[in-house]
Amino acid sequence: MQLIIGGAFSGKRKIVKGKYETCSWISAYNGDSIMDWKTKWEHGTTLVMEGWEKWIAAELPNSENNDDIRRNFNSLFMEFLAQEHKRKNHIVLIMLEVGKGIVPLYKDDRRLRDLMGWVSQDAARLSMEVEFVWNGLSKRVK
Repeated sequence: MQLIIGGAFSGKRKIVKGKYETCSWISAYNGDSIMDWKTKWEHGTTLVMEGWEKWIAAELPNSENNDDIRRNFNSLFMEFLAQEHKRKNHIVLIMLEVGKGIVPLYKDDRRLRDLMGWVSQDAARLSMEVEFVWNGLSKRVK
């Protein structure tokens, strides 16, 4: 599993498209559900998952407990690792870095930012490679 993380419109997609020739893209920005990967990941392609802030935000009304939400995403990452090994194809997580800006005014926005940070940390810990992207440039940090 690989994590590509950076700010909005920093060039994350371009980095992934330049690295992997054939990809199955699952994108919350295009209305895809997080579980669409099970049916839309085509054989022999790299699975790319983007829009994590939308998928995490969708879980906020379902649970008051941040730890439960974090555990659920961590379980998904573990399933990704198993499937990546089984299928012998890469999985790339594209995540939005949201922790370097202004602290959100509203409680729910702060909760989302905190969860994004924790889920990103979990993804980084489990990923074999982590790249940080800014201004169209990437730097491998793991």
